[in-house]
Amino acid sequence: MKARLAIASVLVAVLSATLAPLPVRASAPPAPAGEHGWVTSTLRHMSLEQKVGQLFATYVYGADATEPSAADRAANRAAFGVETPAEVVEEYHLGGVCYFSWSHNLDSPRQIATLSNGLQRAALGDGRKGRVPLLISTDQEQGVVLRMPPPAAQFPGAMALGAGRSPQAARTAAEITGRELRAVGIRQPYAPIADVNVDPANPVIGVRSFGSDPALVADLTAAQVDGFQDGAGVTAVAKHFPGHGDTDNDSHTDLPVINHTRQEWERIDAPPFRRAIRAGVESIMTAHIVVPALDPSGDPATLSPRILTGVLRGELGFRGVIVTDALNMAAVRQRYGDERVPVLALKAGADQLLMPPDLRLARDAVLRAVATGELSERRIDESVRRILTLKYRQGLTRSPLVDVDAAVRTVGAPEHLRAVTRVTDGTLTAVRNDDGLLPLRPADRSVLVTGWNTAAFAPIETVAQGFTARGARATARPATLPSDAVIAATAAEAAGHDLTVVLVNKAWDTTVTDPRGSQQRLVAALLATGRPVVVVAVRDPYDIAHLPGVRTYLASYSYTRAAMDTLVRALHGELSPRGRLPVTIPAADGGVPYPYGHGLTW
Repeated sequence: MKARLAIASVLVAVLSATLAPLPVRASAPPAPAGEHGWVTSTLRHMSLEQKVGQLFATYVYGADATEPSAADRAANRAAFGVETPAEVVEEYHLGGVCYFSWSHNLDSPRQIATLSNGLQRAALGDGRKGRVPLLISTDQEQGVVLRMPPPAAQFPGAMALGAGRSPQAARTAAEITGRELRAVGIRQPYAPIADVNVDPANPVIGVRSFGSDPALVADLTAAQVDGFQDGAGVTAVAKHFPGHGDTDNDSHTDLPVINHTRQEWERIDAPPFRRAIRAGVESIMTAHIVVPALDPSGDPATLSPRILTGVLRGELGFRGVIVTDALNMAAVRQRYGDERVPVLALKAGADQLLMPPDLRLARDAVLRAVATGELSERRIDESVRRILTLKYRQGLTRSPLVDVDAAVRTVGAPEHLRAVTRVTDGTLTAVRNDDGLLPLRPADRSVLVTGWNTAAFAPIETVAQGFTARGARATARPATLPSDAVIAATAAEAAGHDLTVVLVNKAWDTTVTDPRGSQQRLVAALLATGRPVVVVAVRDPYDIAHLPGVRTYLASYSYTRAAMDTLVRALHGELSPRGRLPVTIPAADGGVPYPYGHGLTW
C-alpha cells in the first residue's frame, strides 16, 4: 500500500512569513499592438501544412544542422525520411525542436549555439511570409535530470532545493540556468516540476519534485517560474498537469492511475499549478496519467477534454501554451493508436505535440482530421496563435539567432559556478549521526569510497579526491549494483580502512533500479566489518528505510560535482549541513522515523 505522507504546513507557514512575497503576474496580459499585428499577419499567410507543422516539436539527430555525421544522417533518414536536422525542420515546417544528448545535439556551448542558429535559418528560409522561427527546448531540470554538459552550471535539483527551503535560491538556480540556455538558443526549458511527491515508491518523479508539502512545492515552483521568465527571459514549463506525484508506476512504461479524490487533488496537486499560473507561467506540460476524480473516462490527462479544457483552462484560467509530455511514451499509446493520439490531444485542448513516435504519421493524421471535419482549421488556428504569441514574446521574431562567442562566455561563467556552490551548500541533509562520527576529527586516516557511480559525473572519484586533498589516503572503488563477488571483495577491503563512505542510488527500488537488492547487501556487508561507515543517498532520501543498522546517513539528492564537494566539506566540518527533509521518510514496516522537516547539523 502506498504511504500517504503527512503535510507539515506549519513549518512552511513559519518559513514563508519570513520571506518577501513573490511578484504575481497575470497569466495573459493584454497583447500589445505589435504582437497582435505580427501574430495575426503571420497566421493569415500560413498554409494549413505550415500551421500543423507549428504544433509539433521533436528531436533531430546531429550536432550540426547541415553536416551531421553519417550515423546521424542514417538515423534522420529512418525516422523522418530526410538526412539533416535542417531538412527535418524544412520538410515538416516544425514549430519546435527538443535537444538531447542521445540525439547528439549537446556537446559544447559553441556547438549548441551553432546548431541552434543553423536550425533557425532552416526554419526561416528565405524570409517569406509564413516562415516562423523555432522554439528550441530541452529537459534542464537540474539535479538528476539535466541535458547541458559542463561547463554549464549544474545546480541541485528540485528536492535538494526543497531541502534548502529558499525560494530565492530556487529562483537563482532557474535564472542562471535560463540565461545559459538562452545564450545557446534554447528558449523553452521543460521545468520546473510542479508535482507533489507524496509516494515514496514513485519511480519517475522522486527527487525531481520539490517535496511532499503542497505549500513548499507551490512556493518554489512560483520562484522558478519567476527566475526563468522574468530573470532569464525563457519560457518556464510547469509539469506534469494535473500532478504526477502519487503513483508507483512510470508513465514511460505504463499508464498510472492517480486515485486522489477531487478534494485531495484540490489540496495536494492543484496548489503548485495554481501558483504557477498566478506567477504568469507561459507553458504547462500534461501528464500521461488517469485521474478518475477529474475524468472518469479512463483517458490519460493528455487526451482528456475534461482535464485540459475543463479544469486547466476553464477552472484554473490558464491561457498559455499546453504542451504534451512526449507522445512516444507507453502510457499515452496504450488505449489508442499512434495515428489517433495527436488528433485526440488537440481535441482535448493541447497546443504543442511533443515527440510523436512517427512524425509523418502524426502530421498526416492531423491534416486528415481537418480535411474530414473532425478538427476545424479554426481549432488549429487557436493553438498556432498561442504558439506564435509565445515566440513573439520570446523575442524570436526580432532576434532568432544567438551570438556564438557570447554563448561561450556565458555558459559556465565564473559567477554562475560560484552561485552553484552557494545554492548547493544549503541543501545537504544530515539524517542520522548516532555515534557522533561527524564531523570527522583531524586524523591521518585511510578511507575507502565505494558504492554507486556513473562515468558522466564520477561521484566516487570526486569524494575520494576531496579526502586526498585533506591529507587522507583515499581509495576510490566503484561498486555500482555489485555482484556477490564484488560485495565480498569490497567488504574485505573496507575492513582494512579506518573509514568507508558508500554512495547509494535508489537502493529502495528492488523492482526496477536494483532488482537484486545489491546496494542493500553491500551496505550490510560494510556494516558487518565493524569499521565506521558513512552512507550517502545521492538520489532519493528514502533509502535509509531499507538499510537497517545504518547509524550515519546523509542525503545529497544528486551526484553532481558540486553536490559531492559540499558533502566532503560537510564531512570534515568545513560547513554545517543546513538542509531539512522536504519529504517524510516512512519505515519499511510502518511508522515515521524521519518526519518532514527533520535535519541534523553540527
